[in-house]
Amino acid sequence: MPTLDATACADLIEALTAVAARATEAIRQAAGNAGLRQKDDGSPVTAADEAAEAVIRDGLSRLTPSVPIISEEQAAREKPHPVRGHGSYFLVDPLDGTREFISGRDEYTVNIAIVTDGRPVLGIITAPATGTVWRGIVGRGAERLALTDGKASPVAIHTRRCSSEQLVVMVSRSHLEERTKTYLERFPRAKLLQCGSSLKFARLAEGAADLYARLAPTHDWDIAAGHAILVAAGGCVTAPDGSPIAYGGADLLIPAFLAWGQSKEPKA
Repeated sequence: MPTLDATACADLIEALTAVAARATEAIRQAAGNAGLRQKDDGSPVTAADEAAEAVIRDGLSRLTPSVPIISEEQAAREKPHPVRGHGSYFLVDPLDGTREFISGRDEYTVNIAIVTDGRPVLGIITAPATGTVWRGIVGRGAERLALTDGKASPVAIHTRRCSSEQLVVMVSRSHLEERTKTYLERFPRAKLLQCGSSLKFARLAEGAADLYARLAPTHDWDIAAGHAILVAAGGCVTAPDGSPIAYGGADLLIPAFLAWGQSKEPKA
């Protein structure tokens, strides 16, 4: 597989943002035609998920035809091969937060990431409901874009310092389970904010929150873009024991993770 470093990612980021913007428009156009059904794993999928994925896969294939693409809906149809080892590939979640989308909430996103040598190095998150984009390249910073009439005005974003006594914690609106609840009991004074999709990573990256914990399995494509943006903004994403997250496994599953808005967990 070809290898995309930070310089190559910087050369691609504007074109990738344009691909994400086109997927955003595809979701908006498909919003009135839900086409709701259930996948084999019981999770919902809509016509908007599939329209956005088609736009993204076409755009990425035209932009970098030699770079492999792993996307959520494609993976549901045909099991992708493990991608451990050297080289780069795209991880795509064309509509993250499908349950929120179906419910009429604004908390759904388009996620595009580049993973190189097993670690996310570039991430783009677009919120179709608000026309906002967060993007970052590890080692080169992160920024937020307000899309208006096709023009973007970038604003640099950074995480904030925090202490365990004043935590703002992002929690999943649809997937908050018992192990995560038990872990969060370590921070009895924390303020909990519910949110759907990868917007939780965006809130950490722009300094509006401090922690996002998930101690249950999630797929690689659910967190790769947010992981890259958060690290680019000054945060970290690790396994609960502090070890690096392993991307590219046979099932493309992350068993659990902690995302902090600083380079390591604050002292109690």
